[in-house]
Amino acid sequence: MLEWFADTLRKYPEIAIFLSLAIGYYFGKFTFKGLGLGSVTATLIAAVIIGQLGIEISPPLKATVFLMFLFAVGYGVGPQFVRGVAKDGLPQAIFAAVVCVFCLIVPWLVAKVAGYDMGSAAGLYAGSQTISASMGLATDAINRLELPADETKRLLDAMPVAYAVTYIFGTVGSAIVLALLGPALLRIDLEKECKNYEELHGGKKEIGGAGTAWHHFELRAFKVREDGLVVGKTVAEAETILPGQRIYVARIRRNGEIVEATSDMVIEAGDVLAVSGRRETLVDLIGEKADEVDDGELLAVPIEGVDVLVTSKQADGKTIEELSKWPAARGVFLRKIVRGATATDIPILADTRINRGDILTVVGRTQDTNAIAKVLGVVDRPSDVADVAFFSAAIVVGALVGSLVANVGGIPLTLSTSGGALIAGIVFGWLRSVRPSFGRIPSSTVWFMNSVGLNIFIAVVGITAGPNFVAGLQKLGFGLFLWGIVATTIPLILAMYVGKYIFKFHPAILLGACSGARTTTASLGMINDRAKSQIPGLGYTVTYAVGNTLLTVWGMVIIMLMS
Repeated sequence: MLEWFADTLRKYPEIAIFLSLAIGYYFGKFTFKGLGLGSVTATLIAAVIIGQLGIEISPPLKATVFLMFLFAVGYGVGPQFVRGVAKDGLPQAIFAAVVCVFCLIVPWLVAKVAGYDMGSAAGLYAGSQTISASMGLATDAINRLELPADETKRLLDAMPVAYAVTYIFGTVGSAIVLALLGPALLRIDLEKECKNYEELHGGKKEIGGAGTAWHHFELRAFKVREDGLVVGKTVAEAETILPGQRIYVARIRRNGEIVEATSDMVIEAGDVLAVSGRRETLVDLIGEKADEVDDGELLAVPIEGVDVLVTSKQADGKTIEELSKWPAARGVFLRKIVRGATATDIPILADTRINRGDILTVVGRTQDTNAIAKVLGVVDRPSDVADVAFFSAAIVVGALVGSLVANVGGIPLTLSTSGGALIAGIVFGWLRSVRPSFGRIPSSTVWFMNSVGLNIFIAVVGITAGPNFVAGLQKLGFGLFLWGIVATTIPLILAMYVGKYIFKFHPAILLGACSGARTTTASLGMINDRAKSQIPGLGYTVTYAVGNTLLTVWGMVIIMLMS
């Protein structure tokens, strides 16, 4: 039975790939306190074990799925990458670039001191910095060296060995260094700093919301008293009667008739107003000045919550406070801000700036949400349809550009088709954020291209390297794990001190910026837990976009340095 199973996998290698994915995704989902192997490492380990059977896989498959993966990476980070380099995210973008240089130089020096070859160095770099995608560009770079076939295979087989050994601490260690040691090394009280940041920038910790019985925003009916403060005032004047509070009159019942409220309508004694606003405002403030009534017909206002993709040039870079003063913002409330490829939740503070490519969840009357969506961008309604022609053509353009080779001083320099696909993803991802009429790729499709594309690539690498994996591990030994600790820890410590003393980032966002530059989502989760706040995420998105791009490209650069 076992012999038949092994022969079947050799005859149909596609089965071996899907078996690796099944095992990898299953075991990769298990975590302990937020930390685990992850699907990539678990898939690699499963593929290496399966690869002991001596399975051969056609080379084009690996390259195809890797191009798809890299395009998805670029597409996801494109808006933040372009904005970070070009606008007010520039300090964070430069910081990320500096950190990425640390992440390249330290593993390179470690590999030189330890005497590792190019393949082991690339694997050490990829694992210690938890940037699996870099192995694809390193593979391309090694193949272009035109070494003897057996030497090329030896180097490529060494890469996943070094990656697997160093990845564990690369993931766990980065979270420990940033979330646990970071506040102590920097001598900061992270929770206190985040609270101070929220107070400084006009925010506060909130409870409730969607999915709970308690809601931030409500619509209630109040009857205007004879001596009411709003008697004789227009609706627009009444809505500004409470300084610093956003309330809106949606409907008015007058003499038994219900009418839609307009800004110039004058309020009379005895009117029943349907007022929307924050719950505490309606209960504690308005409730003292008016009589709340139960008027189901008046309150039967069409309300919806919609996701709006921000594409407006006028809205780009504006604070929430500035946007709230726009006429189109009347009657709507902001529930959530999501930014970047990792869908990071951005805190809603008065001076939080909105970027192109952000997705805002707004709630209000249907006509009001349509009005704000029109000036901010487009309603991002759920869809399962992807613009396949768009991303396929984009990959073709990027790969063709990347395939060009320039000889400088006798040295062939090229982006490679992989680097071209990554840059195409950045360019076309940014283009989609400003011209949303084409190029839609649903988030589920981006996830599939990103996660499954990478893991198929990793499965092929593991299955191919399987027969030589054990021998390579015996050769490199436990010392590789220790060198991996050095390569992981030093860049992070340098990053924290550079961010504090040179870039002078606020302590509340500094560790988030370090996590983003190193693209370590696990550490961001632990930092947020320790901070008891989402504030560190404000430093994550721009640095992640730059870091994810440069750290991937470094896979090619480290081969150039080692050779």
